[in-house]
Amino acid sequence: MKVFDTHCDALLKLQVAKRNALFKGELLDYRKSNELETNFERLQAGGVKVQFFAIFIHPEFPSDEKWQHALEQVDLFYSEILEKNPLMKHIKNWQDIDLLKPDEIGAVLTLEGADAFGNDLAKLRHLYRLGVLSIGLTWNNANLCADGVGDPRGAGLTVLGKEVVRLNNEHHVFTDVSHLSVNGFWDVMELAKYPIASHSNARALCDHPRNLNDQQIQAMFSKEGMIDVVFCPQFINKDSEQASITDLIRHIDHFCSLGGIRQIGIGSDFDGISSHIAGLGNASEFPNLINELQKHYTEAEVEGFAHRNFLEHRPGM
Repeated sequence: MKVFDTHCDALLKLQVAKRNALFKGELLDYRKSNELETNFERLQAGGVKVQFFAIFIHPEFPSDEKWQHALEQVDLFYSEILEKNPLMKHIKNWQDIDLLKPDEIGAVLTLEGADAFGNDLAKLRHLYRLGVLSIGLTWNNANLCADGVGDPRGAGLTVLGKEVVRLNNEHHVFTDVSHLSVNGFWDVMELAKYPIASHSNARALCDHPRNLNDQQIQAMFSKEGMIDVVFCPQFINKDSEQASITDLIRHIDHFCSLGGIRQIGIGSDFDGISSHIAGLGNASEFPNLINELQKHYTEAEVEGFAHRNFLEHRPGM
């Protein structure tokens, strides 16, 4: 069964390896490196048809270096993922997904945190031109657009942040709420045409700030937004680094109970998490999740979770 995965951090791993290669070691081979949970061979083995690749800049980097870090990751997306793997096809607009051949895998570029462009909207427009199709305003920290879930102030969107959401709407780009503060989330609900939670679970089952409460979940569903379950054990079972596929499915069950059976997807966070669900350690093991889902849901419903729900809720549809 085809799988769409709306979040991974392979670009950061590729960048760290490249910078380290200046002093020791070699570049990671995106095709087959064991260090990459979403390498090309694992995507193939797991039936992944579309993989999202996040640009992520650590908040501790000096502000005047963040744009360079973002460009380095974009360059690696083009040079290491696309150019060296002809069956990886850049999804530059949402209709490109429909043009993928049976043996091709779509690659979507995303941004996790507006820190990369600061308050320079020319840089944001450049990211749109480079093919960024989903933008999360924050990671866990605060920036010039909004507060993240890790900032105790918990403020909403700034004037700049609201302008970014409007530009996302104009460019048919997702606004990702997965790391936003609660107040920021509600500001996005007022403004965004295309909201998504690219990698979040249910707070009612795991009381973690990165998860969404029931009111937020229902608001996402009423806005036709997708919520994509994340594989990080800490967001599945509270205060635990262990989780099973059954534990993850409990979150899917909860989303379904709130009316979202046609708006649930997958956002693994592979290459960005330090612990894993048993049996879901990398992209090659997606069939383990699909097989377990098929014990609880119809074939059509599982196909929806895997990819069809996304196809029906992508911008412009």
